[in-house]
Amino acid sequence: MSRQRDRWSELTGGQAGEEYARRFARLAESGHDIHGEATFCAALLTPAARVLDAGCGTGRIAIRLAELGHHCTGVDVDASMLAVAHRDAPTLKWLLGDLTRLDTLGSKPGFDLALAAGNVIPLLSPGTESTVVRQLAAALRPGGLLVTGMGLDAAHLPLPEPTVTLTEFDHWCTQAGLTLRQRYATWNGDPYYEGCGYAVSVHSRPTT
Repeated sequence: MSRQRDRWSELTGGQAGEEYARRFARLAESGHDIHGEATFCAALLTPAARVLDAGCGTGRIAIRLAELGHHCTGVDVDASMLAVAHRDAPTLKWLLGDLTRLDTLGSKPGFDLALAAGNVIPLLSPGTESTVVRQLAAALRPGGLLVTGMGLDAAHLPLPEPTVTLTEFDHWCTQAGLTLRQRYATWNGDPYYEGCGYAVSVHSRPTT
């Protein structure tokens, strides 16, 4: 039986890399800050931290964090996105693969922070979400952080309806041994409130 395709691949056909890069280039040219996720994560890190960008896309966040002095590894299932990342930052480590099999992709565990931004969790293959959360938790060092951003309604998703609730997500994190530390409504750190449509969550792995 063939593996069920993730929702991102169903939406884009795996050919979105160049257009995705052009979109953010246009935003940067118009004066928008395109580094909000990287700024958020950098505030949580000590110098020269190890960062796993899960669902890294074109590498925008990982490249910025590397510029800030961190050691970044990017993983994505979309070869067209990774082609852009390779072109823009050929010296960084980019891995092509499914996040459900993160432990087989050649990346050593012990990351200080694992990031799943850009609606990575809602766009996974249906039924694989808890496995991916478990894989991300296992990639962290004791005390490491899982940082996620996800839309909770159609206005914040490239989908007609949400696929994941925060209750479900927090349950998967708890099952993986993670504890919720902080939750915000934006990458700028605006307070989270019920029904705001987007959540940036910081979960931690126990220190022992």
